Amino acid sequence: MTFQGWFLILGFVALLVALAKPVGLWLFALYEGRRTPLHAIIGPVERGFYKLSGVDPSAEQGWRRYALSMLLFNVALMLFTYAILRLQGVLPGNPQGLPGLAPNLAFNTAISFTTNTNWQSYGGESTMSNLSQMLGLTIHNFLSAATGIALAFALFRGFARREAAAIGNFWADVTRITLYLLLPLCIALTLFYIASGVPQTLSGVVDITTLEGARQSILLGPVASQEAIKMLGTNGGGFFNANSAHPFENPTALTNLIQMLSIFLIGVGLTWTFGKAVGNTRQGWAILSAMLLLFLAGVTVTYWQEAAGNPVLHSLQVAGGNMEGKEVRFGIAASALFSVVTTAASCGAVNAMHDSFTALGGMIPLFNMQLGEVVIGGVGAGIYGFLLFAILAVFVAGLMVGRTPEYVGKKIEAREVKLAVLAIAVLPLMILGLTALSSVMQHGLAGPLNKGPHGFSEILYAFTSAVANNGSAFAGLTANTPWYNGLLGVAMWVGRFFIIVPMLAIAGGLAAKRHTPESAGSFPTTGALWVGLLVGIILILGGLTFLPSLALGPIADHLAMIRGQLF
Repeated sequence: MTFQGWFLILGFVALLVALAKPVGLWLFALYEGRRTPLHAIIGPVERGFYKLSGVDPSAEQGWRRYALSMLLFNVALMLFTYAILRLQGVLPGNPQGLPGLAPNLAFNTAISFTTNTNWQSYGGESTMSNLSQMLGLTIHNFLSAATGIALAFALFRGFARREAAAIGNFWADVTRITLYLLLPLCIALTLFYIASGVPQTLSGVVDITTLEGARQSILLGPVASQEAIKMLGTNGGGFFNANSAHPFENPTALTNLIQMLSIFLIGVGLTWTFGKAVGNTRQGWAILSAMLLLFLAGVTVTYWQEAAGNPVLHSLQVAGGNMEGKEVRFGIAASALFSVVTTAASCGAVNAMHDSFTALGGMIPLFNMQLGEVVIGGVGAGIYGFLLFAILAVFVAGLMVGRTPEYVGKKIEAREVKLAVLAIAVLPLMILGLTALSSVMQHGLAGPLNKGPHGFSEILYAFTSAVANNGSAFAGLTANTPWYNGLLGVAMWVGRFFIIVPMLAIAGGLAAKRHTPESAGSFPTTGALWVGLLVGIILILGGLTFLPSLALGPIADHLAMIRGQLF
């Protein structure tokens, strides 16, 4: 570990904290439906959408109508994308003449991008046409991200409103978030990436002559625009198979920093927005503090292990840290930081190959996802996932002080606790169940490249990534098979929507409750004690649930490496 490495990590955290309030203020304006400086330009477009669709933005919805609107919207988008991918071979915008996708791959990819997972069982440059990239996939990068933020707004309203029957209008929330937040920021980021050397063209392949005189074909496309929303919306799906390790997606150290900031930007801002929505910004800062503690702990372990390197290589007189699978232009610190950022959020973009990390270095990205990616988390999904843990934490606190638990002025009763447990239980049930099934079935065992505990880690990582809607992978797994495309598709759908519906039910129940003012007997939810309790509850639940699987995978892999055995 080096001073420069820690300077990068701590400087990154400082930038995040500085950006939390400015971003949170803009998000709060959208949360409340206030007029912004962009309304003079984009307002007519917004009103045009409402007129064409017949939506009344002032007509609010109860949680059931909100949930139904969200589900119908996402099912329609998924079917639309599936059709584009299957018909790719006969559609325009296909300069390479690529064929349509196989049914199982199209099924997996359509669900992947609908759920904001962006798991890719294919190589982008060799599988997707420009039209499929732009119309079939990038549209989801905007709308799945907008859906997540809208759902966070709905839960915020549940906590903030008093004796109310509605939690907002899904169609209005998604429209405003897309037009006034995601689109302007992506235009600015796209221009920055173009200036940094990222391609933005509808051309297909360019033939060049190398310095050695050989002919080489280089694929180009609308990369910069996809890169912008890929990171900002915590989507993660790369135009190229190498993702952000590819120099056309991530050419410099500055673009690497901007990409990491983009991944966390909205998630950090939403913590401040939550505090503002419930009338106490200290609540938001407390949540952000707990998130950053978990994040820094993960970065520390990953950086330490990658900088320490492989003892087997050290015994062969090969000194230094673990550079396998990493880009020289980023190095160990930036690669370790990026890996924790992308798995602490539901992004999945990578600038290094996680499968090539040391056993414990690769365990932290895996464990981040197993915690439900509540460490900052995806856009919207991170904060509403974290608030589910907050409900459990305040329930435990209520047991300790001997009274009905309260959180930001709302009594947390049996219904909210049961729904929170139901939502949180989705992750271990799906992750461990599908991993166990694939670890004993012939079709599942055909996927891992490696044997032993590392091969088990590849399977475990894949289903963890799918259920957590992350999309990154231990790339040693061959996932483009009917078995994995099918099961991972189901895992992504369940991991997204089986958490959202109970969460919206909680929002509806909370909105209907009256406000309960704090008293001398209330458990404080803004100080260090509360932050420690939150972190403890998250780690204990995650540890008790997933420690056995981690022991069979990365921990066993690490112990074998110490003994000189590699897989």
